[in-house]
Amino acid sequence: MSLAWDRQRTKPIHVYGPPMTEELIKAAVQYFAISAEIRIADGGRTVPIAEIFFGHDVGTGLIYQDANIKVTAVENSHFAFHKGPAAGNHKSYSYRFETPDRVIVFTGDTGPSDAVTEFAKGADLLVTEISSCEDRKQMMIKDGRWQAMTPTEQEGIMRQATQGHMSLDDIATMATGAKVKTVVLSHLTQRVGTEDYTSWAVEVNKHFSGQVLVAKDLMELTPLLRKT
Repeated sequence: MSLAWDRQRTKPIHVYGPPMTEELIKAAVQYFAISAEIRIADGGRTVPIAEIFFGHDVGTGLIYQDANIKVTAVENSHFAFHKGPAAGNHKSYSYRFETPDRVIVFTGDTGPSDAVTEFAKGADLLVTEISSCEDRKQMMIKDGRWQAMTPTEQEGIMRQATQGHMSLDDIATMATGAKVKTVVLSHLTQRVGTEDYTSWAVEVNKHFSGQVLVAKDLMELTPLLRKT
């Protein structure tokens, strides 16, 4: 956001998301405020950063619709395991984009969810998060974070990794149940000693007969999608 503003953006950006999105954007603008004031004082900018970025809290259901696209949202299970005072305070949504020729569903961060499976029914493309609990643990062991945690903290991080995120089996089950055509694995957990995620796609394909792709920065999917 600060980079966009610093590069002379003048057209407002509106960010839509679950409750607290507006609060998050306001906090980001406040964080950038000192640098923005300096840039304006330098003479390089004239439009205050607070006049460029706006956050909007939206619920589930229909989010946006015009002649070209329909966007809907459903709450997923990313925060369902929360307990204590924070339980229920935070929401995580999955989004469905319907166009005249294609339906794309983004899970966002989520654990296994019947609601998201139903939401993804018949999608041409399911962009799903994937988080390997074991790879995540091994990376934390390698950089020392795991050893620095208490047993309670270790238990908490593993609970979040297993209940708040999707395993490969979870993805295969969701994709098969929703009868989607193509799955794109995203939100890739860093692995120890390798950046090859081909085996993950192979694992999903053991229980899902559709196409499985591994997301890469700047990937263009249209040429890769199977013709139907």
